[in-house]
Amino acid sequence: MWWVVVAVVVAVLGYFWLLARQNKYWLEKGVNQGRYMTVFGDSWKIIMRKQSFAEMVLEVYNKFPNSRYAGIYQFFAPTLLIRDPDLIKQITVKDFDHFVDHRKFVTEDTDPMWGKSLFNLSGQRWREMRGTLSPAFTSSKMKYMFSLISQSGEQFVNHFLRKNEDLITLEMKDTLTRFANDVIASTAFGVECDSLEERNNEFYLMGKEATNFGGVWFTIKVIAFVAIPKLCGVLNIGLFSQKVAKFFTKLINSNIESREKHGIVRPDMVNLLMEARKSGMIHEETQTQQDAGFATVQESELVTSTKTRKAEITDQDITSQALGFFFAGFDSVSSLMCLMSHELGVNPDIQERLIQEVDDTLETCNGKLTYEALSGMKYLDMVVSEALRKWPAGVAVDRVCTKPYTIQPKTPDEKPVHLEKNSLIWLPIMGLHRDPQYWPDPDRFDPERFSEENKANINPYAFLPFGSGPRNCIGSRFALLEIKTLFFYILSHFEIVPVEKTQIPLQLSRKTFNLTAEKGFWLGLKRRVKV
Repeated sequence: MWWVVVAVVVAVLGYFWLLARQNKYWLEKGVNQGRYMTVFGDSWKIIMRKQSFAEMVLEVYNKFPNSRYAGIYQFFAPTLLIRDPDLIKQITVKDFDHFVDHRKFVTEDTDPMWGKSLFNLSGQRWREMRGTLSPAFTSSKMKYMFSLISQSGEQFVNHFLRKNEDLITLEMKDTLTRFANDVIASTAFGVECDSLEERNNEFYLMGKEATNFGGVWFTIKVIAFVAIPKLCGVLNIGLFSQKVAKFFTKLINSNIESREKHGIVRPDMVNLLMEARKSGMIHEETQTQQDAGFATVQESELVTSTKTRKAEITDQDITSQALGFFFAGFDSVSSLMCLMSHELGVNPDIQERLIQEVDDTLETCNGKLTYEALSGMKYLDMVVSEALRKWPAGVAVDRVCTKPYTIQPKTPDEKPVHLEKNSLIWLPIMGLHRDPQYWPDPDRFDPERFSEENKANINPYAFLPFGSGPRNCIGSRFALLEIKTLFFYILSHFEIVPVEKTQIPLQLSRKTFNLTAEKGFWLGLKRRVKV
């Protein structure tokens, strides 16, 4: 039995040696960090389901309130948390060439579908693909796709109007995910769906499988991607199942073939990407255009310049970009719409003012919503901006240091921080958005923060719902247009009200990585009585 004792002793000593080694990395660089008793680092409470991912980001952000940055650990990966808006601007904009890439969890070899998506591409390949896709996401192209989004909004609200009930109780996550599914199906894949009427349509079921963030297998994969990425590559562990990949590949290929054969033109992303493949698209709008809303991010000259080489686009590239777009929009947009629904339900005074703007807009456009009328709704934009502030879909985003970089000291207690190639940094968006230094009384839902009078006081690098710098979210205009369209149609006919099962105050679930409610988003649609 002596060998068992020796093995246990060696294992225990090895464990604490790893912890001691982990705890030295940032300390040796003169960076504040916490102390850890598990190999999971700052993620241990998430693994043990003691806190949500958003709560973890808030905790590590608040741990060192007087520091411009702090050291954290994702398992054995030391990561620098950037807390200072000026430093965020320096890193993500001025010195972007040092921080071009996201951390890669999968490669094109292990998962070609995700590996070729814009989010996962790196270096020059990312620059070329971003420059190629960027013109498809301008305001003029959003106007082009608006009719499809509007049709989905009308279809959504008509489903509930047909019920002819005064109060309809709904679990909003399921309901709004179905709406997001139909919008993405129509605009990104050229497929017409009605997931409220046909609840088990194949497109919706594949989408649910692709974005199942709460399952045990997905949790295991995420841990593996973070802790042992090289082994995941050897074992060919991908983000999407073969079933999901084959479904969407076949769908796009048959769609492209049919359009080319029959000369079909449809105002959707597939058509725009096919245009880009044939002759390319020009980024035709100015950088100051903000008709999509305050939260809209502007494209960098780095990707809009005519000097930027454009990428060759294959059928697989079109599939990958459409699926990446789906992956981003299916869950994150629907989660934000759920959280905004909750805020309107528990803040009836805000909802009442928004309904008045909806009614005024309907009257102005003679009962038929237009892109221009929706873009002109200032209070709606304020409400959406505040929802993005309080509940950012991306609670943190990463960057990889692609070449050595030094953060110069600014205060007496700092010394130069030298980042080696492949060092990781985090932008703690949830922490910035809940920091009382930038947002007084941050837990209060207050759209007035984004009024014309107050917008000038907002630090732009403390409000990052779609990221920062050239690598920001390419789909910000689309997401805002989708959200605004849906709430316009809902509030035209219904009030959103709390019901018996509504959780007040709302608590985030600790069983999944995305933003969702602990007990579900239960709310009621109360039919409006119009005078």
